[in-house]
Amino acid sequence: MKKTMLILCVAVGLMYATEPKKIDFEAYLRSFDYQERENMKIKTPDMLVLVEEGKAILVDVRFPEEFEVWHMNFAKNIPLNELPQRLKELPKDKLIITACPHYDRSSMARLFLTLNGYNAKYLNDGLLKTADFLRGDNAKEFLEAYKATHTVTP
Repeated sequence: MKKTMLILCVAVGLMYATEPKKIDFEAYLRSFDYQERENMKIKTPDMLVLVEEGKAILVDVRFPEEFEVWHMNFAKNIPLNELPQRLKELPKDKLIITACPHYDRSSMARLFLTLNGYNAKYLNDGLLKTADFLRGDNAKEFLEAYKATHTVTP
């Protein structure tokens, strides 16, 4: 009986240990400082390195039609308005980087993820700057490195 209770307690503990810890919005605002302001953002070159190394997931929060017209082949599309229902699709053990053409929707998505216990940043130079950055030699170098560590589907 004691052994069964111990196993049950450990199992429940592990189950809750993997759940992201939600943060109250007011508490988040009260603790907001210059360091948090810096921590919430990431630029394209840093994002690309983390995605390439498998330490981060790029989440494109644009509408499906926008994503269908053009997108980064290494990004996962979860539109902002679907994010609450699709949280379980995101890994809890990686940095989640939210992105849109500029940074308005991605900033909102990052805040939502942060309040739900995820480690998240938003791409503060946006997908348009990323597309501009990934031209020529930069595109070739990134794709070669990315393919070496990921399965790329056309």
